[in-house]
Amino acid sequence: MTWYQALVLGIVEGLTEYLPVSSTGHLILASWLLGLSTDPQRWRAAFSFNVIIQSGAIAAVLIVYRLRVRSILAGFAGLDPGGRRLGRNLLIAFMPSAVAGILVGDTVKAWLNGPWPVVVATFAGACLMLAVVRWRRDAARDGGNGLDAIDGRVAFLIGLAQCVAMWPGTSRSMATIVSGLVLGLRPTAAAEFSFLLGLLTLTAATAYTMLRDGMEILARFGAGPVMIGLTASTISAAAAVRWFVEFLNDRGLAPFAWYRVFLAVALAAALLSGQLEVPHLGAERSLLPRD
Repeated sequence: MTWYQALVLGIVEGLTEYLPVSSTGHLILASWLLGLSTDPQRWRAAFSFNVIIQSGAIAAVLIVYRLRVRSILAGFAGLDPGGRRLGRNLLIAFMPSAVAGILVGDTVKAWLNGPWPVVVATFAGACLMLAVVRWRRDAARDGGNGLDAIDGRVAFLIGLAQCVAMWPGTSRSMATIVSGLVLGLRPTAAAEFSFLLGLLTLTAATAYTMLRDGMEILARFGAGPVMIGLTASTISAAAAVRWFVEFLNDRGLAPFAWYRVFLAVALAAALLSGQLEVPHLGAERSLLPRD
């Protein structure tokens, strides 16, 4: 892998990991444009590389939300009741996807980890987002609740919604943010809880991939491209997270939903025309939703 390919994949990973737009759909396009979809081996390697460099996206949230993370750690040390409550709720939300991933993760990905299922999931997610936007408007809802209003029930339901993101193309961020909105959270609170939950989910997925394929990926790509991808992912993810919260507060989810429609149509057109040809990945043995 060249430094340029690593840089592009790092930027794509960072920009799309926490936005509700399907990082998998963008990775398919980026890998194809970079010539990494020419054979199944290179294609799988590109996806494994992307899971590794999402450590940069994890680092970005740790940096942006360092005060919140510090509060959670203090809570587990018995020094911050609010932080302890939030940390407990994040663990509750994490458990459904962890259990589901172990039980059915490989089966789901074996059936759905291909370009057409990603197109369907991308379009279906857009429709769901537009429906929720319309519902909130018609219901004349107020601004919604903050993180302090999240209890174990709400956290568990958001965690169940995150399981849907085991279907590649759905978007983990979309599933958790939309479920938070439906459960009465205000947009910024739903986004923040999604980002913090992503720390647990993405860390688990990255650690699993590192233990399984880390040495092979380093041997295949070299330390240089991995470091370039990690750095690009960290910077772009931090920028995306900061921008997204402000944009979501001002404009809502609708622009992202319409963007997903455009992305799904573009992917479908490229596949139908034969210009985009990528192999079906099958089960990647990645047990947790990471999109």
